[in-house]
Amino acid sequence: MQKIPFIKMHGLGNDFVIIDTRAHPITLSPAQILNLADRRRGIGFDQLVLLHPSTTADIKMQIFNADGSEVGACGNASRCVARLVMEETGADDCTLETAAGILEASRISEDTVEIDMGLAKFDWRDIPLSQPVDTLALPLQTGSLSNPVAVNMGNPHCVFFTEDVAALDITALGAPIETHALFPERTNVEFVQVLDKRTLRMRVWERGVGITEACGTGACAAAVAAFRKGLVERCVTVILDGGNLEIEYLKDGHVLMRGTAVRSFTGEVWG
Repeated sequence: MQKIPFIKMHGLGNDFVIIDTRAHPITLSPAQILNLADRRRGIGFDQLVLLHPSTTADIKMQIFNADGSEVGACGNASRCVARLVMEETGADDCTLETAAGILEASRISEDTVEIDMGLAKFDWRDIPLSQPVDTLALPLQTGSLSNPVAVNMGNPHCVFFTEDVAALDITALGAPIETHALFPERTNVEFVQVLDKRTLRMRVWERGVGITEACGTGACAAAVAAFRKGLVERCVTVILDGGNLEIEYLKDGHVLMRGTAVRSFTGEVWG
């Protein structure tokens, strides 16, 4: 047993425990991650992030959901890690190695970071889906909502549009879609209301976590899906339960995300 230092951070209330394995090598089982994620008996978090040395970027991120499952990308966590790296190096930009690829980040202000989240993907094999279907109108329904848009932003997303997102029971609607047979790797589920051509209101059911206050890759997926349907412009503000993200869908297919990355506290955990 050893004491392992950690940093607790959040991006718009989407919260993370970050452990730097460069100084404290550690391997955690899914059961251990599940215990640490417990908000009554553990530390509590939406995702756990392990930092590793990288030969292709400034640092490597390994990301786990609260249920212990590993994922390829997390936009809010990427902003938090980017802030730590830039504070460590003193630079105004950095690169992050993730399972979904290399991400480029830059400092906007002390607690605001912009990330190039890479290419938005729409092919059914890239989501991935279990069968070939139109990703701009999936043959799915949950409650009164139907024909969502599928987007991969380093992880799978299923975006439903609604006229009143505040009235929705996100658990009842999101949980069955997360585990639907169409998504062999499960999916994040976004519920989006278009307020105007430059503003979206979004709530989210995150794969392996449940309801969270924000989802960075989900906000990117929502903005891209809305643009593909002709509902918004390329630059939008996405209003989440935890705050706002600025999303820009570039003409080359990349998606830029700008938002805050905030420290909550530091501590130690036995591992």
